[in-house]
Amino acid sequence: MNQPSITRVSDFDSIRLRLASPDNILNWSHGEVTKPETINYRTQRYERDGLFCEKIFGPAKDWECYCGKYKKIRYKGIVCDKCGVEVTRSIVRRERTGHIKLAVPVSHIWFLRGVPSKIGLALGMTAQDLEKVVYFASYVVMEIDEEARKETLARIDSEYKGKQKKIKSEAEPGQEKTGELKSAYQISRDEIKNLKLFQILSEVEYFNLSLKYGHVFKAGIGAEAIRRLLEEIDLGKEIEKIEKALQDDKSSDKKKMLKRLKLFQGMKQSGIRPEWMLPTAIPVIPPDLRPMVQLDGGRFATSDLNDLYRRIINRNNRLKKLIEIGAPEVISRNEKRMLQEAVDALFDNSARRGQTSVAASTGQRRALRSLADMLKGKQGRFRQNLLGKRVDYSGRSVIVVGPRLKLHQCGLPKKMALELFKPFIINNLIEKGFAHNVRSAGKMVEYEAEEAYEMLDDIIEHHYVLLNRAPTLHRLSIQAFQPVLIEGKAIQIHPMVCAAFNADFDGDQMAVHVPLTEEARREAGEIMLSSKNLLKPASGEPITIPSQDMVLGCYYMTHFVKGRKGEGKIFSGKEEAILAYHTGYLELQSEIEVELDGGRVKTSVGRVLFNEIVPKEIGFVNQELDKGKLRELVGKCLAATSSEETAKFVDNLKNLAFGIVTRSGLSWGMDDLLVPEKKKDIIQEAEDQVDIVNKQFEMGLLTHAERKNRIIEIWNEAKNKITDAVRASLDREGPVYSMVYSKARGTEAVVVQMTGMKGLVAGPTGETIELPIRSSFKEGFNVLEYFIATHGARKGMADTALRTATAGYLTRRLVDVSQDMVVRDPDCADEEGGWIYRDDSVVAGVSFSSRIAGRILLENAVDPKTKKIIAKKGEMITKEEGEEIEKKGIEKVKIRSIITCKTRRGVCQKCYGLDLGRNELVQIGQAVGIVAAQAIGEPGTQLTMRTFHIGGVAGTDITQGLPRVDEIFEARPPKGEAAVSEVDGKVAEITETEKDKIIRVEAEGPKKKKDIHEYVVSAVMNLNVQKGDLVTRGQVLSEGHLDLKKLFKIKGREVVHRYITKEVQEIYSAQGEGINDKHIEVIIRQMLSRVRILDPGDTSLLPGDTVEEVQLQEANEAAKKAGGNVATAEKLLLGISKVALSTESFLSAASFQETAKVLINAAVTGKEDRLRGLKENVIIGKLIPAGTGYRKQ
Repeated sequence: MNQPSITRVSDFDSIRLRLASPDNILNWSHGEVTKPETINYRTQRYERDGLFCEKIFGPAKDWECYCGKYKKIRYKGIVCDKCGVEVTRSIVRRERTGHIKLAVPVSHIWFLRGVPSKIGLALGMTAQDLEKVVYFASYVVMEIDEEARKETLARIDSEYKGKQKKIKSEAEPGQEKTGELKSAYQISRDEIKNLKLFQILSEVEYFNLSLKYGHVFKAGIGAEAIRRLLEEIDLGKEIEKIEKALQDDKSSDKKKMLKRLKLFQGMKQSGIRPEWMLPTAIPVIPPDLRPMVQLDGGRFATSDLNDLYRRIINRNNRLKKLIEIGAPEVISRNEKRMLQEAVDALFDNSARRGQTSVAASTGQRRALRSLADMLKGKQGRFRQNLLGKRVDYSGRSVIVVGPRLKLHQCGLPKKMALELFKPFIINNLIEKGFAHNVRSAGKMVEYEAEEAYEMLDDIIEHHYVLLNRAPTLHRLSIQAFQPVLIEGKAIQIHPMVCAAFNADFDGDQMAVHVPLTEEARREAGEIMLSSKNLLKPASGEPITIPSQDMVLGCYYMTHFVKGRKGEGKIFSGKEEAILAYHTGYLELQSEIEVELDGGRVKTSVGRVLFNEIVPKEIGFVNQELDKGKLRELVGKCLAATSSEETAKFVDNLKNLAFGIVTRSGLSWGMDDLLVPEKKKDIIQEAEDQVDIVNKQFEMGLLTHAERKNRIIEIWNEAKNKITDAVRASLDREGPVYSMVYSKARGTEAVVVQMTGMKGLVAGPTGETIELPIRSSFKEGFNVLEYFIATHGARKGMADTALRTATAGYLTRRLVDVSQDMVVRDPDCADEEGGWIYRDDSVVAGVSFSSRIAGRILLENAVDPKTKKIIAKKGEMITKEEGEEIEKKGIEKVKIRSIITCKTRRGVCQKCYGLDLGRNELVQIGQAVGIVAAQAIGEPGTQLTMRTFHIGGVAGTDITQGLPRVDEIFEARPPKGEAAVSEVDGKVAEITETEKDKIIRVEAEGPKKKKDIHEYVVSAVMNLNVQKGDLVTRGQVLSEGHLDLKKLFKIKGREVVHRYITKEVQEIYSAQGEGINDKHIEVIIRQMLSRVRILDPGDTSLLPGDTVEEVQLQEANEAAKKAGGNVATAEKLLLGISKVALSTESFLSAASFQETAKVLINAAVTGKEDRLRGLKENVIIGKLIPAGTGYRKQ
C-alpha cells in the first residue's frame, strides 16, 4: 500500500469531523502492524512488522533504507527490493499511519459509554444492557423466524390438547395434574410470545431457550452481535418511521425519539454508517508521535501509547491463533473480552476506570495515558499545544526601573539582545562581508566580536520587542517597546507603564519576544507601542499616569507654603521668576504674582516651572496637583492633542518630577509619626462605656448579640475619634501629610494604624473579634494583640490564593463565550436600541455622563427646560455633551445598543460606539468580545470572595464579590433569592414562621375561584410589600437577588439587561474598578443569543435543539427561498458555560470543556466547522479573523 506522503493543505474554509469507515482506516494505512516488538535490544534497530517498523512507517535515517543497500539522496523514491523500505526523508515517520486488523470487531468505548450512549441510541437499548452484551455477560436476540414461531405455538397448542385428553381419560384424582399442565403450557407460550428483537438474555435463559426453541430465534454475544444489528439499520426507513411516530401525539417518549432522529439525520447527511462505531481495524498513529528514547542506563522510556498498542497486538494475535485451532468457545470468548478491554484502554483509559479493571502501567499504580487523555484538560493537546505554543526568539529576566528611558523604550541587556537577534546579526555579518558563511558568523556572535555588536546596534534601530508580564490579564500586559542596549542582566522598564503591566520592582520577571516578519514589526510599531496605549480599554481612563515619587514631586512643586523666601513679590513674566528662583532670591513654594498672557496671576515658581512642560492647548495649570488631578491632566492632554504629544508630556513630567523630588530632600522616619496626646483619654472613655454595656448584659437587659454589637460600635467610634486626632496632629508641611494627601503612597487608614490604634480585627471565621487592638504599630503590640492580628493576615493570604484561580477561570469562560464577537459592519441600521437610565447609575455608583459618553444616540437629547437639542440623533455623545446631559437633569437617554444590534456573528460600529482604548469610533475587525472578557476578568482578582451571612443560625447567605459575578454570568438560581410576583393582583396575606415568611398573592381575574400564588423567602429578609398592597407582574416582593431565568420569562430582555448591568457595576464600583457598560453588554448579548427550536418547519433543524439565533435566521431564509415553512423557536437565556458549549464550532467547544462529549457528537453527525471564530483559527494555525487579519468573509 505504497502511498505518497500526505499533502499539506493550508488554504481551506472549513474542517469536518466524521466517523472513519473501515475502508478509510485501511486507506490511510501504510501497512499492518502484526508484532508487538518495538526495538531489537541486540542491534538497537526497529523490528520488522513491529510498532516502529521502517517498512510501514518510513526510514529511521534520511535517504537510507533498513538494510543499507540504498544510501544517499540520489535513490530518492526507490523502494528497496531487499527490505521493502522506501528511500525518503525520515520526517514521514511523523505522518504515516499503520493499522491493526482485528480478529473480531470491537466496540469503541466513546460511542458505547458516552452520555447518552450513541450505539444505545441507534439500537434503542440502554447502555447497561449494551455493556453486558459487549463484555460477554449476556446475549442479545438478533432475529426471530416468525414462521417457525407460529409453527411452534401451534405445536404446543396441539400437544397441550393431547395431554389434556390423556389426563381426563385417566383416573379421577387428576385435578392437581391439570393445574400443573396448564401453568407449564402458559409458561411455554409466554416464552415464545415474549421473544422480541434486541431482548437481553442471561446465559442461563439463553441456554434454556436455545435448547427448546433454537430454530425460532438467533441470539448473539459480544461486539460482533451489536455490529450485525447496526448493519441491518436502514437510515432512510428509520427516519421515516420516527417522523411518523412523532406526528402521532400519543407517542410517549418524544425526547428520546428526537435524539434518535437527530442522530440518524446527521448520519444520513454526512454518509456515515452506524456500524462504523464498532471498528474492525484500528489505526496505529505515526511512531514519532509516540516516541521511544534511550535513557542513560541503557533502559528505554516509551510513550504510554506503545504499551497500550502492544497489549492489543498481543491479545489480537493470541485470539487469531485460538480461532485458527478452533479452541473452545469459553477460552476464545475470554480472549475476545480481553481484546475489547485493551482497545477500550487505548481509546479512553479514564472512562473504563471505576468499572472492572484499571489499565495500570507496568507494576506502578499509575494509569496509562490513553488517546482521549491526551486531548482533554489543561495538559491535553487542545489547551497545551494548540491554543498556546512555546515560541522561539524569546527571553526572560528580572525587571528594574529605567528612569532615563522614554515612554516607548525599554532597556534590553546586551547579552540578551545578542541572542535574540542572532539570525539578523548573522545575516548582516555575511552581507557586509565580515563572515563568509553562517558558521563563521555564528562563531563571531558566540565570541561577542566587536563587529557583532556593531551589527546589533544597526538592527535594533528599526526593531521593536514585545514585553509581557505574567499573568497576562488584559491587552496591556503585552506591549511593544524600542529596545535600548544596556549593560547588566536585568530588563529596564519605564516607571509609567508599571500600572498597565501591574508590575513592581520587588523581583518581578518579564518575558521578551521578537516580532520577526515585516507585518508583525509594523503592527508592533503602529498598534502595540506603549506610547500608543495610554488608555485602559476597560474604562477609557488614562493608565499611563505618574505614581509614587512622581506624584510627590508634582505635589511638592505646586503646593504653597506660607512664609517662604520671596513671598508676595511680583514678577513681570515667567523668565524673571525662574531667574529669581535659580539665583536664590525665591523659593519653589512661595506664593507670588506673575504677569502672564491673561493678566496677573497668583502662583508659585514651582507651578511656573511645571507649566513649562504642559502643552499649549491646555493653558496655564494653576492648582495644587495630586494623583487624581494629574490623571485628569493626562486625559485632557490626550483629548486636546495626539497620543504622541501626550507621550512626550508624560516623559517630561516624569523627568521634572523625579528631579524636583530628589532635590526636595523629602524623607521621613519614625519621628514623623506622632502618637496623638488625646489617645489615652479616648481609649479610657471607650473602656468605661464597655463596662457599662457588660453590666447591662449581666443584669439581663441585653441579649448576647446586642451586647457584642454595642461593644463593636463603641470601639469603632473610638477609632474614628483617634483618626480625627491623628489628622489634627499631622504636620501640614511634613512628609507624611504630603505623601498621603497627594495620594502618592499610603492612605489615612495606614497612618492611623501606625500612630493611633489598629482597632478591631476579624477572627478566623471572618467575624469581628470584640477585643480591639489598642496599640499602634509605633507603640508595638503585646503578645495577645499580635496573636489576634495574625488571624486576619493569614486569612488574607489564603483568600488571595483562592481568588486568583477563581478569577482566572471566570476570565477563561468569558473569553470562550465572547471570542467570536468581532465588529463586522459599519451600520446595521437598528432602530430598536435601548435606554440608559439615570437612576441605575446612582445605584451602581457610576456617573451617568460616563455611561452615556461614547454611545450613539437614537433620539435627540433635549434640555427639558429650554427644549434646546444638546446632542443629535445618530451622533456619538462626547464627554462634554455627556456632562451637559447629566447637568441638565435628563432622566433617560435612548442609544444604539449592542444587545439589539442586528449584525450577525458580531456587532456593528454604530451599536458599539467608542473604542475606549483608542478614543475613536471602533474599527471594523476589532475583537470586542475578547476586550470585554478581559475588562471584566482583569479586576476579578481584586474582588472579594466573601459570602455575607445575615441573621443568626437560621439566616441566609448573600453572595457578594467574585462568586456573585460568577452566579450572574452563569445564570444560576441565586443564594438568598428574592420573591418576584408572576401575576398582577394584590397581597392577600403574609404569614411568618420561625424560618420563613410566606407571601400569598391573589391574582386579578373575573373568576369566582381566585388564583393564589405563594412565595417563600427567608425570615431575615425584609419585605417590600404589605398585606393589601396591589402588585404587578414582575414586581420584586422582598430583598435579595433575582433569578435571571425567571426574570427573563416574566419581564423579558430589556429588564434582564438592566438588572445584570446594574448588579455587575455595583460589585465592581464597590472595589473602585470602573468598567464600561458596553463590555457587560457584549457578554449579555451572548447569554441571550441562543434559541430552542419548537417547530422546525421545512428546515434541517430539529425540535428541542438549542442553536444560535443566526443559524435559525439562515435556515429560515433558505426555507423561504425554497417555498417551505419556516421554523419557530423560543428565546433562551443561558449561562456562559452553556453558551460556550452550544457554539456552532466544535473546535472551540472541544477546547473549552467536556472535550470527549463534544467530539463524539461532532463525529457521529459529521459536523462541519466553518472556522468563523478566533479560537478555531488559532487551533489550526491561521491568522485570526480580527484586527489586521480581519477579512470580509
